[in-house]
Amino acid sequence: MGGLIQPTPASEERDSSRLIIVIAVAAVIGIALIAAFLLRSQPKAASGPPPYAANLKLSDFKMSAAENFVGHTITYVDGTIQNTGDKTVTHIMARVNFKDDMGQLAQREDVPVQVLKTDGPYPEAVDFSVSPLAPGQNKPFRLTFESISAQWNHQVPEIQITDVALR
Repeated sequence: MGGLIQPTPASEERDSSRLIIVIAVAAVIGIALIAAFLLRSQPKAASGPPPYAANLKLSDFKMSAAENFVGHTITYVDGTIQNTGDKTVTHIMARVNFKDDMGQLAQREDVPVQVLKTDGPYPEAVDFSVSPLAPGQNKPFRLTFESISAQWNHQVPEIQITDVALR
């Protein structure tokens, strides 16, 4: 008769094991939710170009292409950049939008703008940290693209300066 009134030891162990498992699962889920809440980043607002970008004028665009040593076509956008501000530029990043024949976006690239040094045996593109752009100075620049969408309309792309480092 003891079996009807008092629970057997096996069923007590089973009930306590389930309770421990449920508590452990709830604790892990709680920790994961707290970590996710604390580690989430604020959504970045769509920001425009940096303020100093208004002092950098891009002009005289020329496009060219060359084949590299493995047979791929490399496309270049060359031009002139002028610093009309009062600070020295040491790095520039640009967002380049290639359009298709219907004027829609075919490809978007974020690339560094590089100074085109022509004092050697061949033109060499180097970062502005190697050859900074002083206030009031003009320099030739180059943007390099290893591949461009086949939908591109072969017109000069839209170029927007997205980041500028100054000193």
